[in-house]
Amino acid sequence: MARITYIEHGGKEHVVDVPSGLTVMEGARDNGIPGIEADCGGACACSTCHVYVDDAWTDKLPPKDDMEVDMLDFAYQPDPDRSRLTCQIKVTDALDGLVVRMPEKQI
Repeated sequence: MARITYIEHGGKEHVVDVPSGLTVMEGARDNGIPGIEADCGGACACSTCHVYVDDAWTDKLPPKDDMEVDMLDFAYQPDPDRSRLTCQIKVTDALDGLVVRMPEKQI
Protein backbone atom coordinates (compact mmCIF):
# COMPACT_ATOMS: atom_id res chain seq x y z
CA MET A 1 0.00 0.00 0.00
CA ALA A 2 1.14 3.52 -0.72
CA ARG A 3 -0.08 6.86 0.59
CA ILE A 4 -0.55 9.13 -2.42
CA THR A 5 -1.30 12.84 -2.42
CA TYR A 6 -3.46 14.08 -5.29
CA ILE A 7 -3.55 17.87 -5.60
CA GLU A 8 -6.35 19.49 -7.57
CA HIS A 9 -5.50 22.38 -9.88
CA GLY A 10 -6.94 24.81 -7.32
CA GLY A 11 -4.67 23.43 -4.59
CA LYS A 12 -7.00 21.16 -2.62
CA GLU A 13 -5.14 18.06 -1.45
CA HIS A 14 -6.49 14.52 -1.15
CA VAL A 15 -4.26 12.07 0.70
CA VAL A 16 -5.33 8.45 0.28
CA ASP A 17 -3.95 4.97 0.80
CA VAL A 18 -3.91 3.04 -2.47
CA PRO A 19 -3.41 -0.74 -2.43
CA SER A 20 -0.43 -2.15 -4.28
CA GLY A 21 -1.35 -3.59 -7.65
CA LEU A 22 -3.82 -0.84 -8.53
CA THR A 23 -2.84 2.10 -10.68
CA VAL A 24 -2.61 5.70 -9.48
CA MET A 25 -5.67 6.35 -11.69
CA GLU A 26 -7.66 3.57 -9.98
CA GLY A 27 -6.71 5.04 -6.61
CA ALA A 28 -8.18 8.39 -7.65
CA ARG A 29 -11.29 6.81 -9.16
CA ASP A 30 -11.95 4.56 -6.17
CA ASN A 31 -11.64 7.50 -3.78
CA GLY A 32 -13.79 9.96 -5.76
CA ILE A 33 -10.94 12.39 -6.39
CA PRO A 34 -11.94 15.07 -8.89
CA GLY A 35 -9.64 16.04 -11.74
CA ILE A 36 -8.83 12.59 -13.08
CA GLU A 37 -11.56 11.59 -15.52
CA ALA A 38 -10.10 8.35 -16.93
CA ASP A 39 -12.52 8.23 -19.86
CA CYS A 40 -10.94 5.11 -21.37
CA GLY A 41 -10.96 3.23 -18.08
CA GLY A 42 -7.21 2.76 -17.95
CA ALA A 43 -6.52 1.42 -21.44
CA CYS A 44 -4.00 4.17 -22.29
CA ALA A 45 -6.31 5.26 -25.11
CA CYS A 46 -6.85 8.87 -24.01
CA SER A 47 -5.13 11.49 -21.88
CA THR A 48 -7.86 12.23 -19.33
CA CYS A 49 -5.87 10.85 -16.39
CA HIS A 50 -2.94 13.18 -17.01
CA VAL A 51 -1.06 14.58 -14.00
CA TYR A 52 2.16 16.38 -13.22
CA VAL A 53 4.35 14.26 -10.97
CA ASP A 54 6.10 16.14 -8.19
CA ASP A 55 9.73 16.88 -9.10
CA ALA A 56 11.00 14.68 -6.26
CA TRP A 57 9.32 11.66 -7.89
CA THR A 58 10.04 12.00 -11.60
CA ASP A 59 13.18 9.85 -11.48
CA LYS A 60 11.67 7.31 -9.06
CA LEU A 61 8.88 6.15 -11.39
CA PRO A 62 9.25 3.54 -14.11
CA PRO A 63 9.93 5.14 -17.50
CA LYS A 64 7.12 5.99 -19.90
CA ASP A 65 6.51 3.46 -22.64
CA ASP A 66 5.93 4.53 -26.25
CA MET A 67 2.13 4.34 -25.98
CA GLU A 68 2.07 6.65 -22.96
CA VAL A 69 4.40 9.11 -24.69
CA ASP A 70 2.07 9.14 -27.72
CA MET A 71 -1.06 9.71 -25.60
CA LEU A 72 0.61 12.54 -23.66
CA ASP A 73 0.76 14.46 -26.95
CA PHE A 74 -3.02 14.87 -26.54
CA ALA A 75 -2.88 16.02 -22.91
CA TYR A 76 -3.54 19.59 -21.80
CA GLN A 77 -0.22 21.45 -21.51
CA PRO A 78 2.03 18.40 -21.12
CA ASP A 79 5.39 18.84 -19.44
CA PRO A 80 8.14 16.69 -20.99
CA ASP A 81 9.57 15.74 -17.59
CA ARG A 82 6.66 15.74 -15.14
CA SER A 83 3.62 14.67 -17.19
CA ARG A 84 2.37 11.13 -16.72
CA LEU A 85 -0.82 9.18 -17.34
CA THR A 86 -1.92 7.79 -14.00
CA CYS A 87 -3.35 4.67 -15.65
CA GLN A 88 0.22 3.69 -16.49
CA ILE A 89 1.68 4.00 -12.98
CA LYS A 90 1.28 0.77 -11.02
CA VAL A 91 1.18 1.29 -7.26
CA THR A 92 3.84 -0.44 -5.16
CA ASP A 93 5.09 0.14 -1.63
CA ALA A 94 7.96 2.10 -3.19
CA LEU A 95 5.46 4.80 -4.24
CA ASP A 96 4.56 5.63 -0.64
CA GLY A 97 4.53 9.44 -0.45
CA LEU A 98 3.98 10.05 -4.18
CA VAL A 99 2.58 13.50 -4.98
CA VAL A 100 0.73 14.25 -8.22
CA ARG A 101 -0.89 17.48 -9.38
CA MET A 102 -3.84 17.70 -11.73
CA PRO A 103 -3.74 20.04 -14.72
CA GLU A 104 -6.24 22.84 -15.12
CA LYS A 105 -8.39 20.55 -17.28
CA GLN A 106 -8.37 17.17 -18.98
CA ILE A 107 -8.83 16.84 -22.73
